[in-house]
Amino acid sequence: MDQQRLDKFREQLDLHHAWPSVFTFKFIVPVGKEIPLKELFPNHTPNVKTSENGNYTSFTYQMMMPSSQAVIDIYITAAKIEGLIAL
Repeated sequence: MDQQRLDKFREQLDLHHAWPSVFTFKFIVPVGKEIPLKELFPNHTPNVKTSENGNYTSFTYQMMMPSSQAVIDIYITAAKIEGLIAL
């Protein structure tokens, strides 16, 4: 994600959330890539759904986040997971 997009995302997060705030993360990963995603949220239990064909798994996490930068940091780290789609 380039800096301009990050700045716009931070602006939107700060506009819609009063930090600290509960934030919902939603990700879709190919089967076999679940562990790296789960490692980003070691103390949280996600809502998990498998796709109809069993090729993908969706994860929804709700977490108390201290700031927009903390949210962005998770998205930046998650983006390194091959095949990940962030919603």
